[in-house]
Parts: sequence; C-alpha cells; structure tokens
Amino acid sequence: MLNSENSSNFPASPDQSIMKYQAIDSALYIENRRRFTAKMKPNSIAVFVSNDEMPRSADATYFWRQNPDLFYLSGIDQEQTFLILFPDCPNPKMREVLFLRKTNEHIAVWEGHKYTKEEGKAASGIENILWTESFESTFHVLMTYASTIYLNQNDHDRASTVVPYHELRFAQQVQAKYPLHHIERSSPIMHALRAIKSPLEVAAMQTACNITDKAFRRVLGFVKPGVWEHEIEAEIIHEFIRNRATGHAYNPIIASGPSACVLHYVENNRQCKDGDVILLDFGSEYGNYNSDLSRSIPVSGRFTARQRAVYDAVLRVMKYATNMLRPGTKYDNYVAQVGLAMEEELIQLGLLNAAEVKNQNPDSPLYKKYFMHGVSHYLGIDVHDVGYRYAEFQAGMVFTCEPGIYIPEEGLGIRLENNILLTENGNVDLMGHIPLEAEEIEDLMNR
Repeated sequence: MLNSENSSNFPASPDQSIMKYQAIDSALYIENRRRFTAKMKPNSIAVFVSNDEMPRSADATYFWRQNPDLFYLSGIDQEQTFLILFPDCPNPKMREVLFLRKTNEHIAVWEGHKYTKEEGKAASGIENILWTESFESTFHVLMTYASTIYLNQNDHDRASTVVPYHELRFAQQVQAKYPLHHIERSSPIMHALRAIKSPLEVAAMQTACNITDKAFRRVLGFVKPGVWEHEIEAEIIHEFIRNRATGHAYNPIIASGPSACVLHYVENNRQCKDGDVILLDFGSEYGNYNSDLSRSIPVSGRFTARQRAVYDAVLRVMKYATNMLRPGTKYDNYVAQVGLAMEEELIQLGLLNAAEVKNQNPDSPLYKKYFMHGVSHYLGIDVHDVGYRYAEFQAGMVFTCEPGIYIPEEGLGIRLENNILLTENGNVDLMGHIPLEAEEIEDLMNR
C-alpha cells in the first residue's frame, strides 16, 4: 500500500462510472423516502449517517460498506455522507438535504473520483445537495424548527454492539446538545419498510443470484480430488468480480468432509479428499443487495449411497419448507412444522429413535442434535436482513430456506439453501435455475 504523505500534483484519471455495479434507478430511493416520511410524526426531522471508515492497523482501514439504511433512502455509496429528511420544514428546499464529501486535488489523486453534486442528485433524486462540511451548521438551524428527531441505530435483534459506531455516537451527541427535543427511533419504521422488497430491489437481488449461479457452475467444473478449499474460494471470487459484483456477500464457507459440521467454518484451508462432500455456503453482493446460496457436492463427482440418502432427506425438507414460505404463514408455526418434517427424515436415516422422539421434551427437540440452526432468515441489503421475527409473512419479503443435517461421527454435513420471494400468488425461487437435484450436480461435475 502506498503512503499518502508525499502526494504529487498529477491529475487523477476520470472515472466513467462511480460504482462497479450498474446504478439502480433513483426512483427506488425517491419512493423509499416517501414511504419513510409518511410514517414520521408531524414537525419531525430524521437524520441518517454513513458508516465509519474503520481502522485496521497502522494507517490502513477495513473494507468500507455503506450504512444500509442510508443507502436504502439515498442510493449513495460513499463515506462521510449525511441525509436529512424534514417533510414539514417551513423552507421547502430543506425538506430533503443530502450532504456529500467535497473532493479536492489530494483526494482525487489518492482515492479517486467522488460524487459531484450533479451525480449525487442523479443517484438519489434529491435536489438539494450540500457538502458535508456544512452539515453541522445546517442541522443546527433546522433543529430549531423541529420538535421531534428520529435517530437511527443497529437494532437487529441478533446484533451485539461492542464498538460505539457512527450512528450511536451521533445519537449521543444529539441527545446531549438538544435534550428538550423528543427522540424517536427510526429503526421500527426502517425494519417494516425494508422487509418488503420493491421490484427494483428484487431485480438487484436476482442479479446477485444470477452471478452466484455462474460461480457455482464454475466450481462444479473445477472440483476434483486433491484441490484445496481456498482454490475453490478463488474460483468463486473470480466469477463474482468479472460479473461486476462488489464481492462476497459474507465470508464464504468452503467446508469439505468433517469441516462441514462446523456451521461457521471460514478457514477454507483443507485439501478436498476423494469420498468427501464439500458444503459450499456463499453468495455475491450486487448493488449492495445480497444472495445466499448453500450447496453440497461430492469431491469425486458421485455421492455414495449414504451421502445421497442424507442429501435427498435435506432436499425433501427444503422443498417442504419452501412451500410453507407464503403470505400469512406465522414464523413459529413454520419452524415447528419444518422441525416435524426433519424429525421424520432423521428417523428414516437411523439417526433418531421414533420412540424417543415421541417422548421427547418439546422445548428441546431431539432433531436439534443434527439440525441445530434456523430454517430461514430475511435477505436483502443485509444478508441477515432486518424484519420482525414473529410477524406473519407478507408478499414482497425475501427469505432464505436452508435446512441441513450434520453428522460429525460420519464426517458429513449437508446443507441446501435457496432465496425465496413471497408473492400474493405463492412464492418465486430466485435461485430456481441453480443446479440443486443430485443427478444434475453429478452430471455437471462429470461432463
């Protein structure tokens, strides 16, 4: 990495596009802001801030990714960005204000192109674009006219906050400086809105799924006894980047043999041996929207009889669970019914005893020994996207469907996963074109 202390004054090359991916139509963000502001209380203001540029070590930072809520409302994929929404502001020009980082010669040379005001307007659909350096003074003026402020934070029900990130610090500063203003949380509104995907969002997710399909097919033609897990990972990222994906939606799992029984195995450092099954769990990110695929494939190109029996059992549960992903289904009932289906499969595989299952503690079902994780999660701008765990499923939601069976004593783990869009007329499998049946996988591996 270059050190930026002694920069030269040579010009930066102009970029033809701001982002690697094809920009999503600004109509999406205009509509998202309309939906959000419609839920705000009278005479209230909302502020959204970009994610921190997180230090790694020395003068390096971790890969930066935009705050999902800010991106959802603006389409801006750049650091040091602020968004103010004040629908009842007495000055109509200040009802939507986007603040962008102002570039200079040094930034242009060392970091490259940043949004111009015209580009910010085109990406977001927001007319009033100001530089970030004017945020504090503008925000203070607007706060004198607002009685309520909506502040945002990471309220995902599985989140564990250790580092005081930008949103949290900003909220603390606002509460200290404006103690007499009424505070509201943005997250309940954002979670409800983001859970329902619009056609433009679904299109971005479908593109991510299509890129993931290409990577999986590439892997099927590459795997053979003796390859290393990290070599497979390299094939995947090659296909992602050449198709304009941002990269991995999450750290990929390439788990062969007994490693497949470690649910979040990401070392990817084992050699794949003849007779092993590889559990692949990966997905591409495109336009900040994610895909999430799991497949299990035989290193030799052919499943053994036992491997095939376990594979088919997981596939039957997956098809059953997918059929339940429909509007009106309740999450608790969904999990319970899928659990019953898994129990029956595990009994047939000889892993559970029918009599013991009949007399089990219902709060600690025996199937959890071999299928210990959830069946589904929301998917969208976040891989584990926001949404209400106990709400009825609604049209427009996208869920993963990912049952698995893990048998450590046999060194075998099978997980299968597709991404399912719920509609009023049933559901649509966004990964329905990706090889899933055992015969198709074996055929592609042996061509």
